[in-house]
Formats: sequence, C-alpha cells, structure tokens
Amino acid sequence: MKITEKAVPGYERVVFAEDPDSGYRGIIAVHNTTLGPGAGGTRFWNYRSDEEALNDALRLSRGMTYKSALAGLPCGGGKSIILGDNRTTEREKIFRAHGRFVHLLGGLYITAEDVGTSPADMEYVLQETPYVAGLQGKSGDPSPRTARGVFRAMQAAAKFRWGSDDLAGRTVALQGCGHVGFPLAEELHRAGAKLMVTDVDDARVQRAVSECGARAVAPDEIYGVEADILAPCAMGAILNDQTIPRLRVEIVAGAANNQLLETRHGDMLEARGILYAPDYAANAGGIISGGCMEMLGWDEARMLARVDDIYDCLSEIFKISSERKLPTWKAADILAEQRLQIKQESPA
Repeated sequence: MKITEKAVPGYERVVFAEDPDSGYRGIIAVHNTTLGPGAGGTRFWNYRSDEEALNDALRLSRGMTYKSALAGLPCGGGKSIILGDNRTTEREKIFRAHGRFVHLLGGLYITAEDVGTSPADMEYVLQETPYVAGLQGKSGDPSPRTARGVFRAMQAAAKFRWGSDDLAGRTVALQGCGHVGFPLAEELHRAGAKLMVTDVDDARVQRAVSECGARAVAPDEIYGVEADILAPCAMGAILNDQTIPRLRVEIVAGAANNQLLETRHGDMLEARGILYAPDYAANAGGIISGGCMEMLGWDEARMLARVDDIYDCLSEIFKISSERKLPTWKAADILAEQRLQIKQESPA
C-alpha cells in the first residue's frame, strides 16, 4: 500500500492511500482530536475529481469535530473517503484494504458507515483493525437514530419559530428518502405532518407515498414548493446562490452534511428570514449512537435520551443566534468552539 501525506492548515493529518492489488484508493482527514480520537464515517463515492474528494473529506471531518463537541462526546473529527463506484462487487477486497489504511493511523481515527457503505462493510474493516464502529450486533445502522435527531431538531426549530414544537399539520418538503430520509418521513407521518418528497430513486419516493401518505415532486421542484420546512436528506451543498432565492419555507432542518455550499449561504438564509438548523448539530444522532454504545458502553435507552437532547442543543443555538444577532451557523460554531476551548483549558 502506497501512503502519501499532505499538510493542510488547521488539520492534524490528511493522508492518501493506494493499493494496486485491490484497486483501492482512499483519503483520511483528521481535523481535531482535542476531545478524543477523530471519529467519522467512510464515504464511498465516485467523485468527479480527486480535488473534489479531498475538499469533501476536509469539510466533513471539520464538521465531525464540531458535531461531536456539540453532542458532548469524547471524540474529535475525522472522515474517510473511498474513491470509486460503490456498486462494486469486490467489497471485501476494498474494505479490507481500507481497514489496513485506517489501522496505519494507530487509533488516531475511528471509522464507521456513511454514504455508500454499510455495517456489513464495516465487518470487513474489522478484520484488519479494531478502530471501527457501527458494527452489526452492536450499535448497527445509525440511520434511524440520525433521523430521530433531525426530527428533534425540527421540533426545536418549530418551537423557536412558531412557539410550539407540535408538527401536526405542518408541511415538510423532504429531499431524499433513503436510509435516513425514510425513517424521518415515518417520524413526521406519525407526528401528523404533511409530506412532499423527492429522490433520484423513484422506488424510494413511491414507498414514502404509499406508507407515509406523501406527495411526490420532481427532484428540482423541491426547492420551490410552498412548505413550512425543507428537510435536505441527500447530498450536501444544496443551499446555494441558485436554490436559496427559490425557497418558500420558514425552516431548513435536515440530515445531509454540509448543506451550505459556503458559510455566506447561511447568511443568505438569515437575510431571507429562514431559520436554519445547522446540519452538524441536527444530524448528530448517528455519531451519538456509535459513540455512546460502542465507545462509552451505554445501553440503548441512555443513548436514545442523548439523541433526544439534540432538541436542547438546537434550542441553545437559536438562543445564542437571537441574543447576539448572529446567523445560526455562526452561533453553532461558537457553541462548539466554547466546548473545545473548555476541554483545552481543563487540567490534565
């Protein structure tokens, strides 16, 4: 396995690996380990360029640092990327190579499943390294916990915006009906919300229509529908110069990582009077699931109570935003950085 490293300001380690025998190519970015080892999932994706993959790894690993800090977990921020087609049938070779790469960092980084990967894939990783979570028979697939956390974030946003966290009768435009989006649709349906849904996979849309009473819309139309809440639950960077002017919602709260293309797009939402639930605060249910059950040894009830605490975290972010007249993305950063600083200044 060929290993190279790149110095990136603000990041502890950014490492690249190639394994010609398996066809594996990967990136691990470790942002910050002040609170503990860098934790973050493995994303398997066919990027348009290596530069795009690296930028995604950097953005995601920084987000994991802040996500863990806000969730109160003893973890830092890291992320790994496998470059290629995640539909490959050579999963064991690819993921065992990835496990060897993770192991080379000696516990500085702990991985788990993410977009394009699964708990079953993590079992292959486990054959090469102990630095893996989200395993079958343990915390498993974190998607339902992520969905629950996003639901709680929506409730907190609703309480702040409308004075009640009851979502009954509210219309939610849901972008993405996959591993997280569909469980979120189920939560919202049980709560009495009305759903408009889209996905690039029509079968997923039809499932939400049949099981959750949703109305289907075309992928590009989701940005312009009239609704109370937009829930981005697919890929990131969907809040940008083209989409934000089209929005006809009062709240954005979803599961996707890095929803803002740039931080200034958070300012644009603020200027339009749209309340944004910062993604790394809202979607922390997955890291809470793996971190609490596999790293801290918590039982499921205690872990689920921490997921529900996402409501309180978002409420605090909205309070800081309101009191200091800051966009919510900045308020979330401030709260996370305060928690990182407290750790840095605490006695050994």
